[in-house]
Amino acid sequence: MLFSIRPRIGRRSDPGRTPRGAPGTTSRARALAVSAALLLLSGCAGGTDIETGGEEDRFVSGDGSATVFEAGDRVPVPEVGGTTFEGDELALADYEGRILVLNVWASWCGPCRAEQPVLDEVFAEYGDLGVDFLGVNIKDNETAALAYTENKGVEYPSLYDQPGEIPQAFRETVPPRAIPSTLVISPEGEIAARVIGPTTYGQLTGLLDPLVVEYGFGDPQERPRVSEQDSETSDDPEEEGSSSEEPAGDGD
Repeated sequence: MLFSIRPRIGRRSDPGRTPRGAPGTTSRARALAVSAALLLLSGCAGGTDIETGGEEDRFVSGDGSATVFEAGDRVPVPEVGGTTFEGDELALADYEGRILVLNVWASWCGPCRAEQPVLDEVFAEYGDLGVDFLGVNIKDNETAALAYTENKGVEYPSLYDQPGEIPQAFRETVPPRAIPSTLVISPEGEIAARVIGPTTYGQLTGLLDPLVVEYGFGDPQERPRVSEQDSETSDDPEEEGSSSEEPAGDGD
């Protein structure tokens, strides 16, 4: 069942009157208010890049900083779930017993697009090491989001969460307006690590490796490397081309 949270509606304070004969006071006040708002947003996610999604919502792209929670400090994930683009019902509880990488993204988010190859590569390498991936698409147009996953060739599922209720459920761990953001969830359903902002290959594998070893899913150092496979694949056509050429006849 999808975790539902009522949007918090703030009360608007009555605007104070600007004394006559004091030109520029209102504009200065507005400038200060805007600056304070930007500082607050950037401070929440540790970054300064403001992204604009649907409904004129403002989001912050963090600096990619990671936090690891040791076994005794891990908190359980909230009971959330939803519907994928394919119409399947999924909940975080469905992934208990395996490590889950939960990534919050949107098709209009530039940093999300930049980190997608990293997520795809790690997903391909760690599937046999007890690691699953699940995306959470927020504040997005469903058609645009589905086109994104198809064009990028994303192979793991994503929940379509247009209202952004799932990030709200994790607000004690990750600022709901930080996008992209990634959570690494242990097989016991506890938050083991978080990344606020776009992650990197070295960072994400560094967060996963200790968990893979901790829960006995195998040796991550022996996993197949996508980069090595791509290199071998790129060499194959030349080798096949040279081997398929028939040697020149000697005239016999």
